[in-house]
This record gives sequence, C-alpha cells and structure tokens, in this order.
Amino acid sequence: MGLLYKAVLRPLLFRMDPERAHHSVKRVLAFAQNSSVVKDFVGRIFSHAWSKPVRLGKLAFPNPIGLAGGFDKDAELVGILPALGFGFIEVGTITPEPQPGNVVPRLFRIPENLAVLNRMGFNNCGVRGAAEHLKKFPNSPVPIGVNIGKGVSTPLEEAAQDYLTCFKALFYFADYFVFNISSPNTAELKRLHEPARLRNLLATVALENENRKTNAKPLFIKISPDLSEEELSAVVRIACEYRAGIVCSNTTVKRDGLSPAWETETGGLSGRPLRDMSTRMIQRIKQISDGKIPIIGVGGVFTAEDAREKLEAGADLVQVYTGLIYEGPGIVKSILKGLA
Repeated sequence: MGLLYKAVLRPLLFRMDPERAHHSVKRVLAFAQNSSVVKDFVGRIFSHAWSKPVRLGKLAFPNPIGLAGGFDKDAELVGILPALGFGFIEVGTITPEPQPGNVVPRLFRIPENLAVLNRMGFNNCGVRGAAEHLKKFPNSPVPIGVNIGKGVSTPLEEAAQDYLTCFKALFYFADYFVFNISSPNTAELKRLHEPARLRNLLATVALENENRKTNAKPLFIKISPDLSEEELSAVVRIACEYRAGIVCSNTTVKRDGLSPAWETETGGLSGRPLRDMSTRMIQRIKQISDGKIPIIGVGGVFTAEDAREKLEAGADLVQVYTGLIYEGPGIVKSILKGLA
C-alpha cells in the first residue's frame, strides 16, 4: 500500500494546494466513516495486530502509535481514524469559540526536506461544534485526546479561563486533555511557558479536574521545541508538581537545513527537520522528571526506527502527522511491523 500511495496517490495530492488536498482526504475519510462496510474494509487493510498495549494510569492504548493534533481539528473523523491502525487519536486544537485562523495560503509542503510549514492559527469550529461531532462517537476503540487552546482575541492574562472553558465543555468526550501552549501561530501563546502563567493555567484546570474525583482526566502540556535549557527545566518541574504529562513537541520556528527561500515564511515547521530536536528534548524531559511523568513524543516520525528512537529516549507513546502526509495511510502498520 505504501508503494501505491507514493507512486499514484501522493503525486495526485501534491499537485493540489496543500489545504485543499487535506480537505479532499477528509471528505474521503468521512465517506468511509459513514459506511460500516467500507470502514471494516479499511480496518482489515491498515490495522496490525499488536500484543503490547501501553498503560498510562487508567488508560490503555492498543498500540503506542497515535495521530497528532492538527489533522482532525474539528473532531469530525473519530469514527474512521482508528481503522487506520492508530492506537490513539488526538483532535483539535479546539478553542472556546469558532475561529477562521490565519489568511491563506497558510500551509506549505517542503518535499526536499520531508517537511511541512504551517501558520494555520487554530482554525476550528469551537467547543460547541466539537462536542456535537464527538457525541456521535461514544464508543471509540482507542483513547481520544482533546487538544485545547486559547482564542486568538483572548488576552494572555485571561488564557487560563479559555482552557478551563474548553476542558469543562469537552470533559465527557475526552480520555485525556492536551494544553497547546506552544503553537507559533497564535500571538504570545508561547509566553504560557513562563512559570507564573503555566502554574496559573495548570492550577485553574487541575482544581476543576480534581473536583471530578474518580473521573479526573490525564492532563498533558504540548511544549515548544525552541525552549532554552532553563525554560525546559522550569516547565518540566512545574509539570511534575501538577502530575501533568508532556507532549514533545510542537512545530519549530527554526529553519535549519532549509533553503533560504523559506527563511521569510512565518509559521511552524514539522517533519524530518524536527526529528532530532524533539528526540533530544524527550531525553532531557526524562532526565529532569526522573521518569515521573508520561511523555508523548512527536516530531519527524516516518519509520519504525524514528519511533524506536523516541521510545528509547523516554517517550511512552509516539504520534505522527507529517509522516502520514509523506508515507500515506499505511504508516502505522509499517511502523508497528518494524517495531515488533
């Protein structure tokens, strides 16, 4: 299937504008989702038996390879994505109110570097729309993570309330939550890494979470790969205080290894250029936290070897997204076969 995708389907998709191609793929998946026959067929093709499920607290992940946030921003495809073999799905980023995101063009492929550059800007349908979509899929066979963020017009001082709003509205649809504080495409968002702001955010949501008692959900922070050693150490120690996991990492604003033509394009870079950056950061998080918090590794995962490097560095789970664009829908099966 991988060869067919690269020889036939990928060239067709890559002739299209990247965002248009993404919506075309979503339409195909939505069609498959609405047909039990097609969905079963997809599952038979792309699923791979895995005998070593991962347990994080009360959650059981059928396999360690998940889909990163950003692909299914509006949580519309939770019914079909597990059929592609993923052990967990992360939807979003979702904000309290719908927002259109940044102006187009805002998504770019860089095939010579196996990379994607985006400046989407948290375009999504808002919590009410996401809840309507998620309630259609009450019995997912894999854990569903909900990635949440602050609205573009919300002052930084009020950001914690936006995350709390999303948390409360989507609580019963999520198996875990991810606080996106690191997208480079929302002004000042990265300042939520600052210790006082991060503590306020975690304390605000953690209090609500603790009030749910036995129904409390695991919390994760999605961090920037561009943090200094001092910034990373502070973030990890705060995460340990609140028993929050870390998703490492979001996209980078660095342009190392890219042609000069990309230096003036704003946005976050994902894919192969991010692979070693995120893996090194996973190692440091593991060391700083002494292994006391869970880590989801993401960034530049295309092959089983890429996934293995992140797992050996200290990640408990691994996510893909850009790799899916370049490798196609058989990527999870290929990775799992290589990890076996």
